[in-house]
Amino acid sequence: MDIQRVNPCANWSDATVFNNMVHFVEIAADVEGDMLSQAEQVFAQAEATLASVGSDKSRLLSVTIYVTDFANVAVFNQAWQAWLPEGCAPSRACLKVELADPSYLVEIAFVAAVKA
Repeated sequence: MDIQRVNPCANWSDATVFNNMVHFVEIAADVEGDMLSQAEQVFAQAEATLASVGSDKSRLLSVTIYVTDFANVAVFNQAWQAWLPEGCAPSRACLKVELADPSYLVEIAFVAAVKA
């Protein structure tokens, strides 16, 4: 199988598809907002990325969530639960980190199955 790289540049690709799985990372485009705003942006961007490769949020396999402050996790979890279809929660890890830009409150690495 060939590796499909979506919008590759020198440092990353927007998504990488291999063996009917897609791997990608999303951050908020507008970092002026709070955790809810940034999380909702990430979810919308993830849906667009998933759709672009023939997948959707019900096909998520795993996510790694990076937050800068555990005080924001309760708000994040509420938005996460509202966004996911019932019964489709992927495996997940949530880590507190320092992100590349101090304005980022959340970054998520996604892995999903692509429809064959």
